[in-house]
Amino acid sequence: MSKDVQARRNAQTGRRRDTETPEHASGHRDARWSTLRRAHTCTPRTGLPETRTDAAMSELVPEPRPKPAVPMKPIGINPNLLGYIGIDTIIEQMRKKTMKTGFDFNIMVVGQSGLGKSTLVNTLFKSQVSRKASSWNREEKIPKTVEIKAIGHVIEEGGVKMKLTVIDTPGFGDQINNENCWEPIEKYINEQYEKFLKEEVNIARKKRIPDTRVHCCLYFISPTGHSLRPLDLEFMKHLSKVVNIIPVIAKADTMTLEEKSEFKQRVRKELEVNGIEFYPQKEFDEDLEDKTENDKIRQESMPFAVVGSDKEYQVNGKRVLGRKTPWGIIEVENLNHCEFALLRDFVIRTHLQDLKEVTHNIHYETYRAKRLNDNGGLPPGEGLLGTVLPPVPATPCPTAE
Repeated sequence: MSKDVQARRNAQTGRRRDTETPEHASGHRDARWSTLRRAHTCTPRTGLPETRTDAAMSELVPEPRPKPAVPMKPIGINPNLLGYIGIDTIIEQMRKKTMKTGFDFNIMVVGQSGLGKSTLVNTLFKSQVSRKASSWNREEKIPKTVEIKAIGHVIEEGGVKMKLTVIDTPGFGDQINNENCWEPIEKYINEQYEKFLKEEVNIARKKRIPDTRVHCCLYFISPTGHSLRPLDLEFMKHLSKVVNIIPVIAKADTMTLEEKSEFKQRVRKELEVNGIEFYPQKEFDEDLEDKTENDKIRQESMPFAVVGSDKEYQVNGKRVLGRKTPWGIIEVENLNHCEFALLRDFVIRTHLQDLKEVTHNIHYETYRAKRLNDNGGLPPGEGLLGTVLPPVPATPCPTAE
């Protein structure tokens, strides 16, 4: 290219630059910056050293702010696990341990003499548990109890051992003056709570504390067909706060079906009017399923109208427990004759563990909290190391001048 041609081109370029206005110049600069932005955002960064253009762009283009962290929602575990873990064996482990150690169950029977308390308990556990077998036989009359007496037996069924203790009571309500006749029974129940509490707060306590607490109290109602006696109401009103009371109508075979149904309704009404809570208590229902099941028991079955017998008879080729009358055999386990089977299933087969849990978690904890609160967190009369503390001398009251 000749020098003349190059000179003419330079002159034309110079004239164009001279004729450009500031607005044109800024427009060219904006165009160049937009081109650089597109190049900066579209071209992936490389490992090359940062150029002057990159530095300028980092100053002009603000960096995007990080989004705030959002807490993750808990992810539900798929029930279809990838492999077998073995969580379900915990039930079998508990079963084996229970079969080795066994468990305790303490039942108290309260009511007038002659209502068949001992006979019913023997029928309930199908063994001579209310009296020692060596002291009497089937043909002898069961003697009356003269004091509160606990008799223990070990019953084994299917490899499971249960230490059963039956607490028999004196002739409750048999005296002319029955005022406060429930006090010895209430005292006995509280003594068992106290005994358990002292073992529990020991520094070197036993691995397994013997449990003598009363888990269930069967209260026998006389089959009058009219109403509860004032003594019945007073007893249940006092003891329902410290023990699980299950009311039963004794010797229900002395009433007709209509009389029995009306008497059950009348007893439920009187208990409700007097504010007496019997087991299962409404406030202890854990869920809707328990509430539905227990409501049916409270409204239909309670109190159980039962008949007890430890004698067997032949009925339709089968040996059954029953009572022989001139008009036939009253079968103890026949629901058409009495509600003994419902009581047995309720106490042993469906609610036995719950009876123990309510005793421990409700009645015993109430007693424990009161006693520890009254004694500054210590059992009565004991120091930190189990030493007996001297009695605190009484401060004489100032006499009024």
